[in-house]
Amino acid sequence: MPKVSDILYIQVDSGDREEASKQFKARIAEAEEDCLYIEIPLEEKTGKLKKLNLGDKLSAYYVNESGVKHSFRTFVIGFKDDGIRMVSIRKPVPEQIAKAQRRKYLRVGAELEVAVKVSGQLRFVAVTKDVSGGGLSFVCDGQWSLRNEQPLFCWLLLTFKNGSIGHIPFTGEIVRLKRLMTGEQMVMLQYTDIADTDRQTLIRFCFERQFQMRKH
Repeated sequence: MPKVSDILYIQVDSGDREEASKQFKARIAEAEEDCLYIEIPLEEKTGKLKKLNLGDKLSAYYVNESGVKHSFRTFVIGFKDDGIRMVSIRKPVPEQIAKAQRRKYLRVGAELEVAVKVSGQLRFVAVTKDVSGGGLSFVCDGQWSLRNEQPLFCWLLLTFKNGSIGHIPFTGEIVRLKRLMTGEQMVMLQYTDIADTDRQTLIRFCFERQFQMRKH
């Protein structure tokens, strides 16, 4: 079930095709037995606030800690002012939530800077090949002596389409090494220690990147 502080990604069911194609996001601020209070939604592309009206029908989804997407349909049932303006939407019951049948995290191609620290004084900067909520791969100089199951301490720089930047620190473990024709090496690793909020940011980045690729 969606819970307080989860981010909902919302589309308004509208007869206007352009309006219906826009995606908004809103944080769940409060939850009651049969309703959710969300902050005023922001359009992802422009950052502009979206005014919702009583009775508006919505398609919404959220992603849980395991990286699984959950979708449901709801509608606006009221408003509330409690220091901040909130929108009340009907809370779905479990059987109304569609769960994506996906065991693995969504993986997308992305060239991002990642700073890597190995035990001791060895540090270098690499470029990712792809990222997901469960791990990533990067390409680095072949001179670095790395091995399977070796722990790496990393700092990933995320760049979102709206220009915002995210910094994701994590510890990873090498699961595979591959020597490339260029003499470089590709390192595939899984996260072994990453904050839940940072994992959620990574998952959001992956969904955003997938959406962008589908548009093109």
